[in-house]
Order: sequence, then C-alpha cells, then structure tokens
Amino acid sequence: MTAVIVGEPGPVHGSLSVADRWWWCLVYVGFVGLGVMGRPMALNLARAGTPLVVWNRTPHRCDPVRAAGAEVAASPAEVFARARTVILMLADESAMDEVLGRGTAAFATRVADRTLVHMGTTSPEYSAGLEDAVRRAGGRYVEAPVSGSRLPAEKGELVGMLAGDQEAVAAVRPLLAPLCRETFDCGTVPGALLMKFSVNLFLITLVTGLAEAFHFAGRHGLDQRLLRDVLDAGPMASAVSRVKAAKLVARDFDVQAGAADVLKNNRLIAQAARKADLASPLLDVCHALYEETVARGYGGEDMVAVVRALQARTERAGS
Repeated sequence: MTAVIVGEPGPVHGSLSVADRWWWCLVYVGFVGLGVMGRPMALNLARAGTPLVVWNRTPHRCDPVRAAGAEVAASPAEVFARARTVILMLADESAMDEVLGRGTAAFATRVADRTLVHMGTTSPEYSAGLEDAVRRAGGRYVEAPVSGSRLPAEKGELVGMLAGDQEAVAAVRPLLAPLCRETFDCGTVPGALLMKFSVNLFLITLVTGLAEAFHFAGRHGLDQRLLRDVLDAGPMASAVSRVKAAKLVARDFDVQAGAADVLKNNRLIAQAARKADLASPLLDVCHALYEETVARGYGGEDMVAVVRALQARTERAGS
C-alpha cells in the first residue's frame, strides 16, 4: 500500500530487494480485516517483504501475520497514522464506515494524504460515495475487488480488478503482485465492483448448477465420483468445477467461499440488476436457494452447501 513517490524506490513484484529495503522500512502499508480472504492476503504481503502494519477486530487472527513479520496495531487509527496506503478487506459497509470513522472528525484525519484501497465487496453506490468523500478529505481512492476464494488467496493467485484515478491505480498495482496472478484496469469507480459482480454472477450460477447436477446424480443412484471424473475429462471442466466437484463428492463443506458471503454478493448483484432494469432469472433462483441454505444454519459453510437446500426441497416435494 505504499504510495509511489517520484524519485523514490517504488513497490516491486515479489520480495523487496536489499537495496530498496532501507526505504520501505520507513514506509508502512496498512491492512485492515483479516477474515477468510484477508488473512492469507496479508500473509502474502508480509512474506514478500512488504513493511506491514495490520489490525483486526478479533486480535488473535493477527497472530500468523505477526509471525510472518507484520506489526500489529492497537486500533484502526494507529494503522492510518503509520501507513501511507491502507488496504481494507472488510465484511460490509458498516464495518468500513466504523474503521474509517465516517461521520466523525476522525475520517478526514485518517484519509488525508493517504491512498485507500477498497478490496472488499460493497454496493457500487457506496464505493462511489466513499471515493468522493476520500477525495474531498484530501486522500486518494482505489477500488480493487478480487475474484477468487480462500485457496487462490493463499497461493497469491487472485484476479484483481482496479478502478479509480489512474495515477493512484498505477501506484497500487505493483503492490498487489504478491496477491494477484493478474490485475485488470476497469476504468472509473465503480467499474471494478460492477466487473466483479459480472464475474460473480457467473460463479454463483455455475456452482449452483454443479451442486444440482450432483444432487440429480445422487438421487438416481449414480456414482458421484464417476460424475466428477466425467466432468473433469470434458470441455466444461474448470478450476472451479474441479475444486467444487471434489468437495461435493467428499461432502466437504469447509469454507473457501462462505454461503453467507455468497448470499451477500447475490443480493448486491440483484440490487444492481434492478437499478439497471435488468432481468436476472438465474440469479434470482440462486438467491432463493442461498437464502434457504443460510436460514438452515449453513451460512458458515462453503458455497457448495447450497446442495443442502436442494436436498431439503426434494424431501419436501416427496413428503
């Protein structure tokens, strides 16, 4: 999150060189939000040699990042006081506002002369409003959501989508190299979030369809491992289908992308569709299924737990 300063060493891909370390040891990058995605992202930054100061509401989640070389702040205010660029990977808009101190005098103090990098998922309207507020307070803003779940985050293979002032985007892009396999320029805010919504619409319908296929095969007495092998050998195979099919076969609901988070994304995409007067029939069906999944208490499980809602519907239909 180090903002590039003309005439000074800039952030580099991978680990920092010995020659550059003298400068970066004076310039911290801030990272706030060490959840399922945030913690592996912060770990990759720390392991790459980024001078990192982190904060999380639940303190013990900072321990692995501290062990990797990051410093742990006592509060969000300390992160902003020490870092020129701050990445936020937070759950929702209210968490963002609380960390930033929006609506209080603290907001301007925290964001002035800073670059704020919003990597979470919020409504496009919220992001556009935040960009305006940050600019008016004398800061810079980059919208930088990512595509990928926990495993790509751990491997540093996320796909980043960037939007905002081009100078700020150019400064932030190299910093994300330890996190992202590739990054794409999506123009002005909220272009990056809308691009992520487009990607996630495909992801949600894809995984829901995959879960329904396995449910269908199971109810017909087919070997689900054989279904997995047939899919893996065919033209529809993808990194997503291979990972999620293996989880469905094993009934492995350990979270990579949580069902509750998928429901939140689904709601945001549906809202964006309605505001643009777009029909989204597949998304609407998925919305109902993930609502049922979460309502049944499976929100903390992986998104393939949507198969539980399908099973429940089948049982109701047969009763």
